[in-house]
Amino acid sequence: MTIGRVVACWDGAMRVLVTGTTGYVGRVVLAELSVAGHTPIPFSGDVRSPDGLDGLGDVDAVVHLAALARVRESFDDPVRYYDVNVGGTVNLLRSPPPRFVLASTAGMYGAVSGGGVIDEDCPRAPSNPYAASKAAAEDVLAWAAAAGRVSAVALRLFNVAGGGDRDDTRVITRACGVAAGRLPPMEVFGDGSAVRDFVHVRDVARAFVTAVECGGEGYQALNVGATPAGVADVLASVERVTGRPVSVVRRPAHPGEVREQRADTTRLRALGWRPTCSDLDTLVRDQWAAEAGDSGPSAGSERLRKGPRQGEPLQ
Repeated sequence: MTIGRVVACWDGAMRVLVTGTTGYVGRVVLAELSVAGHTPIPFSGDVRSPDGLDGLGDVDAVVHLAALARVRESFDDPVRYYDVNVGGTVNLLRSPPPRFVLASTAGMYGAVSGGGVIDEDCPRAPSNPYAASKAAAEDVLAWAAAAGRVSAVALRLFNVAGGGDRDDTRVITRACGVAAGRLPPMEVFGDGSAVRDFVHVRDVARAFVTAVECGGEGYQALNVGATPAGVADVLASVERVTGRPVSVVRRPAHPGEVREQRADTTRLRALGWRPTCSDLDTLVRDQWAAEAGDSGPSAGSERLRKGPRQGEPLQ
């Protein structure tokens, strides 16, 4: 959905409220906003509560990252996912600043018929409560923009990777964990040739900066992806970068699995964004550095023994 797009880049530094700043993406967004000359203001409260949101009138934009983002968990507690992901967005929109950027997900496309390249006009077909809650949050944002309350962008993130991801359900993170000996052999379904689109967390953070600066008027959803690769490609890259084997257990392919999903990022690129560190080996190299620790052998050994902290959201 695109409503009344008039692209006009902001001239000058902005005060930007950022929710979800302790998460994987949030920490990097704070850094990239600072590098771009803006003043990021971390929000650490409950986005569903009106307390603490009085300061929205003093900022120029909101980057809304705070969310529950575990697909499997969302099936067990869908009401909580809607409460946080939709309710938090609604609360922030009660008295919004001029610009609003929402972290959304490419998961809302579901199993796009035939696969291939996905642009923002592809039908939404979320297959889990997490993606459905993000689609609902997008709808609220789009209608608020249509009513003239805010200028808004939703960034539909594909497979975010690199830079210290702690979610072992994601393929690059898991493959690095297996290479380190921290995780058991990796299950590979089919021949590993199904293609998905990966993007480095730093390039994702720069996409948020671009959306804040050049979001324009009205509402627009934008894809954020960079590097199509299959599981077999990821495994080969991990072995090449780390010099270690990645043990696998072969399983039958999932019936009906989409063979290829690539992000069409034409609209985001039209605003000046380009991925700079999302080639597959860089994604793996940065994740491996975080897996092994970057403060010497002893720190790396301690990291491998402890593994990732649990319960952290994607954003």
